[in-house]
Amino acid sequence: MVSEPAGELTARRVASARLALDPLRLEDADELAVLLDDLSLHRFIGGNPATPEELRARLERQLRGRSPDGKDVWLNWVVRERRTGQIVGTTQATIRLEQTPRIAALAWVVGSAHQGQGMATEAAGLMASWLRRQGIVRLRAHIHPRHNSSMAIAAAIGLKPTNTTVCGERRWESEPTA
Repeated sequence: MVSEPAGELTARRVASARLALDPLRLEDADELAVLLDDLSLHRFIGGNPATPEELRARLERQLRGRSPDGKDVWLNWVVRERRTGQIVGTTQATIRLEQTPRIAALAWVVGSAHQGQGMATEAAGLMASWLRRQGIVRLRAHIHPRHNSSMAIAAAIGLKPTNTTVCGERRWESEPTA
């Protein structure tokens, strides 16, 4: 297995028979704006859907691939249904460069119309497998304690709940890989 140093990681296409994780592009903004303009997606994270202008500005920041202080690598993908090419969600991983061993903080969103079909679990699993192949030894997610579907996704990709709570969300983590 060949691993890239985490500081040089960039999102690459990852695919299964049904889904593809494609690196985020600014050209995805309009389709994402429609998909993410849904109050129900904010039930557990709070806030409101971004306006198209706010979303485009956020995507521009994410596409830099690094936090403003340079300490975090940001990997962002759109989740596409391969049969139609339609964007059904997003996945992301943040890797703190100063941490050793390398830990990736994960997040996933699947549009309401596509939920209940296993797409979020499949997309998160594709991302998790790819990150592990890149030498990331531990995966982490912070999940609202009533967000049952996200807890089920975390468990399906090998994360377990911890006793740590951050901003009202429970930390889920994988066992470190060798």
